[in-house]
Amino acid sequence: MMLEQTTRLQTTIDCTAFTTRAINQQLKDLASSGVKQVDLLNPAGRHNLAVGVQKPIQIRFQGPVGYYCGGLGNGVQIEIEGSCGWSVGENLVAGTITIRGNASANAGASAHGGRICVLGNAGSRAGISLKGATLIVAGNVGHSSAFMMQQGRLIICGDAGANLGDSLYDGEIFVGGSIASLGADARYEPMTDRDWQVLATELQPLGLSPQSSPFKKIVCAQELYHFKARDFTRWKDVY
Repeated sequence: MMLEQTTRLQTTIDCTAFTTRAINQQLKDLASSGVKQVDLLNPAGRHNLAVGVQKPIQIRFQGPVGYYCGGLGNGVQIEIEGSCGWSVGENLVAGTITIRGNASANAGASAHGGRICVLGNAGSRAGISLKGATLIVAGNVGHSSAFMMQQGRLIICGDAGANLGDSLYDGEIFVGGSIASLGADARYEPMTDRDWQVLATELQPLGLSPQSSPFKKIVCAQELYHFKARDFTRWKDVY
């Protein structure tokens, strides 16, 4: 028997003796059968856990996980009691992922929907190619975060590394700390009352207060939207 069933709606899996493929298949089967919550013990930094789960279920990892955790999820609620490797929540469609630790590079890469919350720091390229999800980082992010972001929202409560929002196409970036530099085609925009309300709605459930930091807003400058040969010099200077 692969798992220990504690109740009809709650299950515990010890990852120690099973392959990643077997664990992921069991998670999908449990979600399809109506089980509401699964606790995974001893993940031990293993890669590719909880990938491709397409039914609503709450998954709690009791320890750190490796890369691509929660990727391609649709309706999952994942909690990680520890840090995670790169690309957590990659291509997330819907649901939530909460990391009670730090995240490596590419957190939330290409995520289409849902919410990813990193309660520590995130590495470089956080929110790369974000396509509609909300990524919240309670600490700092590394360089090139929100690179080629297409839609969605990135909220950074701490500091941001160099080239923030490089080649940004659409979406919103909020930063509560310092910014090393903006990337190509990113610009500051004045904060509005609606922006402060958005921050309050997103941060207060996490125990964070937007009023504690002088948040700044970054959006696309739209200088790179259209390339025209006759404006090559201007386009080249922007890029």
